[in-house]
Amino acid sequence: MNNKRWPLMGETITFSDRLKMAYFCLTANRFTYGEKVKEFETKWNDWLTEEKYGKHNSLYVSSGSTANFLLVAAVIEKYGLKPGDKVLLPACTWMTNVSPIIQLGLTPIFCDVNMQNYSFDLDEAKLIARKHKDIKLIFVTHLLGFPAENSKLKEIFPKALIIDDVCESHGCKDETGNRVGNLSLGATFSFYFGHHMSTIEGGMVTTDNIDLYDLMRMKRSHGLARESLVFKMYQDLSPEIDPQFIFQTDGYNFRNHEICAVLGISQLDRLSSMVDKRRSNYTKYVEIINNFPDLFHPHEYIEGNSSFCFPFICKSKELNLKMKDKFNEHGIEYRPVVAGNLLSQPFLKNYKMETKRKIPNAQIIHTQGVYIGNNHFVTHYDMEFLSEIIGEINV
Repeated sequence: MNNKRWPLMGETITFSDRLKMAYFCLTANRFTYGEKVKEFETKWNDWLTEEKYGKHNSLYVSSGSTANFLLVAAVIEKYGLKPGDKVLLPACTWMTNVSPIIQLGLTPIFCDVNMQNYSFDLDEAKLIARKHKDIKLIFVTHLLGFPAENSKLKEIFPKALIIDDVCESHGCKDETGNRVGNLSLGATFSFYFGHHMSTIEGGMVTTDNIDLYDLMRMKRSHGLARESLVFKMYQDLSPEIDPQFIFQTDGYNFRNHEICAVLGISQLDRLSSMVDKRRSNYTKYVEIINNFPDLFHPHEYIEGNSSFCFPFICKSKELNLKMKDKFNEHGIEYRPVVAGNLLSQPFLKNYKMETKRKIPNAQIIHTQGVYIGNNHFVTHYDMEFLSEIIGEINV
């Protein structure tokens, strides 16, 4: 049990959620992928689109990481990407945004991030666009609940496909007011413990392209044609094969199951209110951080946020250590900002960032950044307490 005064993550699973799962376990006769998974997918479509844009297409999978892999694999096949094709990635993101690119034979091109929403630094992206005119895909991470600037990226790379990782940013909104992922070619979400909602483990991949959706349906279940919306067509193409065992494409077992889907359906009813509470806490965080300009890099309020956490990018490594000491003193759990500069990780030691900066922003975040948790359990009194202890730090 975590006995921290302010834990990094809060448990979203309520007693009511547990009762619903227990009742399902006692009364159901099917637990693997079935009708509850399909119901969760449909309800997720409605939530993501706010029931304004008709039919969207979502698949419930085993994690946000498998959602990333599934989406990238399907995009490669559908759009004919070739081994070695270049993919633009931010230098500060999670490892399983990068791993599928390498594992599936593409070439990652790493771009520095900005110090506001921690997505691509657009000036750096313009330099990369001049050097690498053949970027085929951009995998955008909407980090820490902050929406990235996809429309500006599209201006810089007009021929590139864009897909979105929204794994820790459920409900963040783009400049048009739409929930990120709604209008995306492909977007992924995670329901891991501590995210905006939880299905214990699990993720969702969503697309507005019916052909991409159909391909991912098959790939999610071993590549089997029987998962396709046009199963009859594939039967006719391979009449000599048992129709239940036509493998139309390569695939995996990335399915999730009924019990977690029951939990997801239950949690989804509260997701919007949980996002609203996170956003309210974030407003107070912005006020606090900007009250201490000698301690932290400034942070402007980001419209459309669905704040995942409270990041503090200190003005020096020494201040970063003082912040951590203060958090330890008062029982506030903390961690690095995601994985910091991914190019500092052993796994990526043979890669480099495309930047002219002597000290990239990603490296400043790596060595001077720390974050603490934000969730719907954080109160006004917690935020006042946070302001008080930061005020005790000597520059």
